[in-house]
Amino acid sequence: MALNVINGVQNAENVLVRIDPLDLDSLPEPVLARTEEAFGKGVTPLQSVHQMLDDVRRDGDAAVRRYAKLLDDSDLEDFRVTEGQMTEARNAVSKELRESLELAAERVRSFHEATMPSDWIDRERGLGELIRPLDRVGLYAPGGSAAYPSTVLMTAVPARVAGVREVILCTPPQRGEALNPAVIVAAEIAGVDALYQVGGVPAIAAMAYGTESVPKVDKICGPGNIFVSYAKKLVQGQVDIDGVFGPTETIVLADKTANASFCAADLIAQAEHDPLATAILITNSEELIGQVDSEVDRMLATQPRGDIAKAALDRQGRVVLVDSLEEAVDLVNRIAPEHLCLLLDDPWSWVDKIKHVGGLFLGEYSPEVMGDYIAGPSHVMPTGGTARFSSALSVHHFLRTMPVVGLSPAEFQKLGQAAVHIADAEGLSGHASAIQIRLDSLAKGA
Repeated sequence: MALNVINGVQNAENVLVRIDPLDLDSLPEPVLARTEEAFGKGVTPLQSVHQMLDDVRRDGDAAVRRYAKLLDDSDLEDFRVTEGQMTEARNAVSKELRESLELAAERVRSFHEATMPSDWIDRERGLGELIRPLDRVGLYAPGGSAAYPSTVLMTAVPARVAGVREVILCTPPQRGEALNPAVIVAAEIAGVDALYQVGGVPAIAAMAYGTESVPKVDKICGPGNIFVSYAKKLVQGQVDIDGVFGPTETIVLADKTANASFCAADLIAQAEHDPLATAILITNSEELIGQVDSEVDRMLATQPRGDIAKAALDRQGRVVLVDSLEEAVDLVNRIAPEHLCLLLDDPWSWVDKIKHVGGLFLGEYSPEVMGDYIAGPSHVMPTGGTARFSSALSVHHFLRTMPVVGLSPAEFQKLGQAAVHIADAEGLSGHASAIQIRLDSLAKGA
């Protein structure tokens, strides 16, 4: 295939548009037809999300079962994975895969332990901050066309490191099949308290509102399709959420020293996720572009998910030829992609110039796919330009802070009159009086 080449930064800015993760109007025709088939003529995808949320809120487990049958052809009596299913999964997973999942979990755990904040108290100034974990969180791992044990680790392990009291996980089985055993084993390794084989909007609704089987949580975290993202957005406020995630995206920034095969492999790895995935190469080397184009053609021919990757590269894939790496970095900071891979001669020398990316991957042996599975940071990262103000999932998403004020009489005296002046300026005489009465009491006792 011929990669779509853009010459110059200005032209690139006009083309590299983020996909709105909540744009239900742009869904392909088969999805729209399936929505009407399931919910009735004229029902839009947005209306179907509202209907499912309302039904689960009202009818609980009965609605979850009804939608599991309607959408996934799944007959569920009990949603929760049983000990018997856990045993079957342990026996079905190879020793090599279990050890790999355990190694990944340990890397993720070690990374997040290093990022844990701690309480601080300054008794002299009468100030401090306490760190407290959330009581119960609900995690979502996508299913459908693929299973994601890695997502289980990348969401549950940080929650456990943060000290969350109870962690539950919802994930759908692949259509017409039992829940993937690797997902079950990953949940066990990560320390998930309860695993429910429920997916899509009903899973989000069940965790947000609570049902007879699924407990109501304080926060919902994890990626999903556009319906899941919209459901998370709609229940925000009822519970907290980690963010609204759109299709995955990667920018590979490479110079003439980059290995063209590595560049091509990284672009394909990103593109094979989904036809809406975005994979972009930015380079100042015209020669590299030709080499990468040839390698992409060669590799796509042998990839089992090559058709998906090709569709994504045709639709969103781009190659941007720039005059300098400096202007390339400036472009990246404006785009604020989910992932940035620096395949440069000296990638570490550019770190301080990178401001807005979800995750940064340095050098040819730190590809984004290692971040997907085993490097350490969570692979749940901000998409669609939201890296300008959002961060990758971490222990901080599962913690809340409690400011502490414990002023001594002496410190109160030093600050009180200034507070009175501010209260008076705001016209809040009761506020001023609550301060002044204490100042007067201290003055009498002096």
